[in-house]
Amino acid sequence: MLLNLLAAIQWNPDPEIFTVGPVTVRWYGLLFAMGFLIGQFIFLRIFKIEGKPEEDVETLTIYMVLATILGARLGHCLFYDPVYYLSNPLEILMVWKGGLASHGATIGILTALFVYVNYSVKSKLVFGLFPTSISVKKQKRPGQSYLWILDRIVIIVALAGCFIRFGNLMNSEIIGIPTDVPWAFVFERIDSQPRHPAQLYESLSCLVLFIILYALWNKWRSKTPEGLLFGIFLVYCFGLRFIYEYIKEVQESFESDLPLKMGQILSIPLVLAGFYVIYRSTKQKEKA
Repeated sequence: MLLNLLAAIQWNPDPEIFTVGPVTVRWYGLLFAMGFLIGQFIFLRIFKIEGKPEEDVETLTIYMVLATILGARLGHCLFYDPVYYLSNPLEILMVWKGGLASHGATIGILTALFVYVNYSVKSKLVFGLFPTSISVKKQKRPGQSYLWILDRIVIIVALAGCFIRFGNLMNSEIIGIPTDVPWAFVFERIDSQPRHPAQLYESLSCLVLFIILYALWNKWRSKTPEGLLFGIFLVYCFGLRFIYEYIKEVQESFESDLPLKMGQILSIPLVLAGFYVIYRSTKQKEKA
């Protein structure tokens, strides 16, 4: 145990990169933004190759960023501590205090993309910033069905997940349970125990998922069976999330009294949905 302790990686980076006046740039925010920025370039390439309007990518990026932040924040508040946040609703808006849930982000993205595919949303802005009115009208996007867009957006989501989980590592949050494996991290801001770097596991897993999904799309492109990539994403991402929860510390104290952690409970229906979508997509491909 002593040898492993000495071999453990001492981890205590400053979450803040620099501060200019009232503005502080943090690793988490930078990595979060990088995930979507790089993802936008990849999505532009996908739309260009498949002959879709490239201007739609800008609209999609706005939908994705808003859906991820709002969905993840609401997911954390309602899944992990609903009593507190419903009693203190203004705290829900305080995203800078931390607390984002990937399951909530998933629900937010699924909802936002449904709106994107089926409706046109326009707003009038004052000074280019503040909306004064919002109009919504039903409008289909030719060649962009719900499953078609989901198959391609999960490529970007996997990449963003890689950056976001690395941001969690820089924040020394979502830590693993104590362990004596030689690659253990000692999160000095938490305690002196060697722990599983669960954030790094998830970050690397998301990177592998991104490579798999992009390679599959690059092989089939427009011939990709609708729903296949989305289904693979759900099974892989949330299947591993279920497993990783066993080596992660509980996020909220009430989870200690549950047979499964909240992250595992929320992952089960998404994994089952993923298997169903894969089955449905392969059956439709056989008929075609």
